[in-house]
Amino acid sequence: MALNEEKAMVSRVKDIGQRDATFLENGSVKVLIDDLGSMSPYFSSVLDKRQTNAHWLPYFRDASGKPYDDAEHGAFWKSQHLYNMAGSFPCTPNFGAGHVVDNFTIPPNGWSASSLWTFIKSGIDPQSGAAWSLTTLDSPEKSMPLSFKKIDAVIPSHPVHYTSLCIKNSGDKEIEINAGFHNTVGSPFLQAGCKISAAADIWTTPAPGGEFDNTTNLALGAEFVAITRAPLNRGGKADLSEVPGPIGFSDLVIGAIPTTDPVGWSSVVNPKLKFAYICFFSGPASNTKDEIGLYFNGFWMQYGGRRYTPWSPWEGGPDMCYCLGMENSVSAYNYGLEYSRRHKTVLDSPTTVAIPGHSQKTFYYGALFAPYEKNILDSGIIGISFEESKLICKSSTESWAYNADPSFKVLKHLPQ
Repeated sequence: MALNEEKAMVSRVKDIGQRDATFLENGSVKVLIDDLGSMSPYFSSVLDKRQTNAHWLPYFRDASGKPYDDAEHGAFWKSQHLYNMAGSFPCTPNFGAGHVVDNFTIPPNGWSASSLWTFIKSGIDPQSGAAWSLTTLDSPEKSMPLSFKKIDAVIPSHPVHYTSLCIKNSGDKEIEINAGFHNTVGSPFLQAGCKISAAADIWTTPAPGGEFDNTTNLALGAEFVAITRAPLNRGGKADLSEVPGPIGFSDLVIGAIPTTDPVGWSSVVNPKLKFAYICFFSGPASNTKDEIGLYFNGFWMQYGGRRYTPWSPWEGGPDMCYCLGMENSVSAYNYGLEYSRRHKTVLDSPTTVAIPGHSQKTFYYGALFAPYEKNILDSGIIGISFEESKLICKSSTESWAYNADPSFKVLKHLPQ
């Protein structure tokens, strides 16, 4: 093992637009996490000489450094979330569009993705060598007295960005929320020919009445057992496992992870670059009084179709955005908290998680970005198994192992 693989580092930096941010790196990966919205606009592999950024950077992301002002920016961007959006970000207590819930307006993807987190401290763990940072956030609404504590970390020799998100309810009453993570990959990592897969064993498209009604290539409200045979709205089937180029549609598919899975996962493989992007996280069987297990895999296939701002430079113009969202969550599609509370299940899995009064729950998440050799994963990943310090990816013929901590043992013992 090379010396640089044995050391992890953390520093405070300025992202584009003078955003305060934390930069984590080890001998395998580099990741940037902004305080605003906890956006991660940059995630690359140190082992890639090109330093390819796996994460999506929208053309419309503000670089001026000016705070969002609805009077000045609202007509084009629609929300602070879109004004600032990039790469990956946590979503809670809402997953989806902004709307009114409990008599107040909750922002798109919740305060975790729209508000300014407070940086508390960072350090190097003397036992594991992990570099970590701690940030916090409080609910601005007294009627929903939640607070959030987030740790981001990298561990030496692991090509993984680890995150824990603790959600505390300081009130007397139980609060139902959404929880999840939205990892969005883009060019140059995302290309036509990439292969996608996930742990889910049954899939559905969103029910009609949402944002995909006018952009979808798929039949709405349809269930199917494999993403290789998804029903089209004009009849016939589509193989969603192979990413196309921009085709002029924006679609969402949601899959239910088997309830016996303690760890869930989803993946994108680029066979040309020989790189894999893998999300793994607390799965349904990890859902306990102290831990949040995520029940759903989602793929937001943004391959065109949104002919309105900010996706288009003008209303009715061409959609300029090509990306793939890997949306792992407890939610009803991406239709928001109020919809999730009314529709208790999707595919027989729960759409909300309850935080009892005067208690807290945490979910654990990892995003891996790393190369593989030869042609081992070229056809995509058909399954992932987890050992104490390994994540083993299975293809149709062989397997490839990565260093990882799927039990999140190190993350759970970092100082808070």
